[in-house]
Amino acid sequence: MTCRTRWEQIVPLMLLLVLFLLAPHVLAQAFSPSSIRIFVPSAPSTPPDIISRVIAQQLVIDKDWNVVVENKPGAVMTIAGSEVLRQPADGSSIYAMSLPVSAAPAFVPDMPFNLGRDFTPLIKVVVSYNVLVVNPSLPVYSVSDLVALLKSKPDKLTFSSGGYGTPAHLIGELFELRTGTHAIHVPYQQFPQAIGDLLSGTNQFMFVAMLPVVDLVKSGKLRALAVTAPKRVPTLADVPSIVEEGYPDLVVEDWTGFDVKQGTPADTVNTLNTAINAALTKPNVRAALANLGATPAGGTPDSFGEFVKSEMSHWAQVVKDSGMKIQQ
Repeated sequence: MTCRTRWEQIVPLMLLLVLFLLAPHVLAQAFSPSSIRIFVPSAPSTPPDIISRVIAQQLVIDKDWNVVVENKPGAVMTIAGSEVLRQPADGSSIYAMSLPVSAAPAFVPDMPFNLGRDFTPLIKVVVSYNVLVVNPSLPVYSVSDLVALLKSKPDKLTFSSGGYGTPAHLIGELFELRTGTHAIHVPYQQFPQAIGDLLSGTNQFMFVAMLPVVDLVKSGKLRALAVTAPKRVPTLADVPSIVEEGYPDLVVEDWTGFDVKQGTPADTVNTLNTAINAALTKPNVRAALANLGATPAGGTPDSFGEFVKSEMSHWAQVVKDSGMKIQQ
């Protein structure tokens, strides 16, 4: 065998060896976007917005990625999703979806996208719960008291929300369905106005995220009857769970999770999922989320996808049974 022939055999093997040794490094560097945008379907300072900013900040620290949060509220949280679908399927655009998005297909006839077809699940970020609060002038001190009052005065009391399709609206409709009561839903375009009219007594009760009302409950300006959780939560440790109050079928998670556009490479999805899971373990992140009354979730893209499917099925049935409508 000639020397040239020997080298012709050896060189390809050496190249393969070099590529094998470099492969992990190449894969690790494969996802390096100039900027990641998290599109939040709600206004600044709302729980999904704050949660997204907490995660974004930690990703900047951990990965040195440039991560920005953009607020795109409106249309039952679908405007943000539509914006993500206008971007490349490369993982640089993330949809910060939450409970209302899973319910929207049931009562929004002209949904601009299909969750299962157009998006790839990324991760379930947090789980949180709402609290049922009433104006203190209302002579009720338990969920059963409120149910009894509503049954004695059908269509006389009102519950407020930050708009059609928001968690406050959805949980309020579920409450009526499960308890056989009926109150008048009063939606607001501005969340602070919904709280303001609850404080003034214009409206009587509301299911609301804990963060905006913790101080109001502790100061006695609002009375908390229960949290929509299976057990008590540290943020409002003195308030019973809805299960303690005797209504286990009113446990409702007010969750937030991330999706990316369908077609995003699997390696990119896994890289983002791993990075966010790691961020959720950091003490400062967990403390910031705890201040919101939220608990880190995490997990795989597949587990989040299955969860969203179950939520869509659940809320579709609630919408059907309650006759819930979105009024334009």
